[in-house]
Amino acid sequence: MEDNELCWCGSHKLYKDCHKEFDIKCEEKRKMGYLVPPRSMIKNDEQIEGIRVAGIVNDGLLDEIEKSIHERMTTEEIDRIATIFLKEHDAESADYHYEGYPKHLCTSVNDVVCHGIPSDYVILKDGDIINVDATTCYKGYYADASRMFVIGNAKENALRLVKVTKECLEEGIKAIKPFESTLNDIGIAIEKYAHKFGYSVVEEFCGHGVGLKMHEEPYVLHYSVKEKTYLLVPGMVITIEPMINEGKRFIHIDFKDRWTVRTNDQKLSAQWENTMVITKDGVKILSK
Repeated sequence: MEDNELCWCGSHKLYKDCHKEFDIKCEEKRKMGYLVPPRSMIKNDEQIEGIRVAGIVNDGLLDEIEKSIHERMTTEEIDRIATIFLKEHDAESADYHYEGYPKHLCTSVNDVVCHGIPSDYVILKDGDIINVDATTCYKGYYADASRMFVIGNAKENALRLVKVTKECLEEGIKAIKPFESTLNDIGIAIEKYAHKFGYSVVEEFCGHGVGLKMHEEPYVLHYSVKEKTYLLVPGMVITIEPMINEGKRFIHIDFKDRWTVRTNDQKLSAQWENTMVITKDGVKILSK
């Protein structure tokens, strides 16, 4: 592009004042053999701000659930909290009716890996661990995050899994070094840390790009792969959301509802998820 043309990112800034230096660095890395992400994966400042605001609403929802969640509560009650909170904040659940999903968030208890459907029949008990996964759409922008909650007095093995899974997420985030690391470095860091404690990493589900839609490219795997993966560069907005199993990594989808994912060995599973933007200096969390 010419220096005085408007930048390709849609910022309405001149190219020389916006992504010229970025493109020069990307081309240098491409010549070195890196797989450089396409421009479609790069968000401009206005888009990042919109995602940040959506993240505030999404975090507010999870904060509200954190204040309210308790023993003998049904997971359907958690869904009702989401319905009311999002309506009060002029926001929408991105989960609701997504490919037929019937509720406003996911509630995954104990051996449920992900996509647990809120229900009047699932009642939280003392010692349960539960992942609540929420994706909020606010004014056309999306933010996605999940948290683990411990109900009452959980056993030591459950507490340890919840703690280590959060640390796996943190290890993945620490692996991000703009213009230096690739998506695979995230997976390597998470897998190494999980295996250190004897846990396994679910491979069938992954993190992803997010922001203008709930699911965008790139895929963010939580385990190491041999093939070349994208260089991590400023402007990429992604989720990291490792699902860590107490036992083996193998899972299945419940044939009754075709959504709920469980561990094959019925051992516990945990997950934490953040939405983040890669900046020139590192990472900024947008929803957690």
